Amino acid sequence: MGSYPVAMTDLESLRLLVLVGELGSLGRAARELGIAQPSASKRLATLERGLGLALVDRGRRGSALTPAGVVVTERARVVLDELDRLTESARALRSAQQAELRVAASMTVAEHLAPGWIGELRRTRPELHVGLRVTNSETVGRLVREGAVDLGFVEKPGPLEGLSTRKVAVDRLAVVVPPGHRWTRRRPTVRDLAATPLVMRERGSGTRDTLDRALPDACPPALELGSTTAVRGAVVAGVAPAVLSVLAVALDLADGRLVEVPVEGLDLRRVLRAVWPAGRRLVGPAAELLAVAVRRSSMGA
Repeated sequence: MGSYPVAMTDLESLRLLVLVGELGSLGRAARELGIAQPSASKRLATLERGLGLALVDRGRRGSALTPAGVVVTERARVVLDELDRLTESARALRSAQQAELRVAASMTVAEHLAPGWIGELRRTRPELHVGLRVTNSETVGRLVREGAVDLGFVEKPGPLEGLSTRKVAVDRLAVVVPPGHRWTRRRPTVRDLAATPLVMRERGSGTRDTLDRALPDACPPALELGSTTAVRGAVVAGVAPAVLSVLAVALDLADGRLVEVPVEGLDLRRVLRAVWPAGRRLVGPAAELLAVAVRRSSMGA
């Protein structure tokens, strides 16, 4: 009689065997599993043939386990119980993952756009916990590639190796100075801007990368800071001009704390993008958040 490894045994056949032992009847066991008795009998015969053991004595008064059947049934119960625990653990893990979304965003997106996107998503998914890490664009890309976050948002121009991207918004950088600065009376040229030490974000930020591309021959910065808020504060304090997102300085411009200075021939528009690992399809909350961001962008929100 041939045999095959227990690992290859049909789990439903093991369930059938356990039920035969409990109910004392192949017919009742078949009905419990929702299958026809001939199919159950065939399945049980296949199991016996595969294990090389007679497991059930079939009589006119019912079916009873053989001594070998008793031993196999005890082991089968252990296997099936472990399988049930595995299934339950996987279900719990899946539920936990569906209730959690890890996001990383560059500072402009994190401070001015992401809160609205996340708020809208949570109105439809109030059970969802969203963790938002705020950092520069370079670090966002690394976190996404490493799998530390599910979805990222960056300001960085140019190609992003190992990442899929989608446009979620368009931003514009502005040259800003405090009231009374000489550039408010005489507009600077691109050459003037390149020759002037500016307050800048650190390398790796999307704002700095955009500025470096627009002004490749710019002189070293007057001050290099790790956050948009710090750069903005330095400009308000009169340290030096800066180039910042209009999203970040909108209130300062409206209140007169800063003045935007147009520079002819300087294009500082940029695309803000969602990023996720290349070759992977977004699903669940990450896909839902991206859909919110794209829709709000198309509406101008």
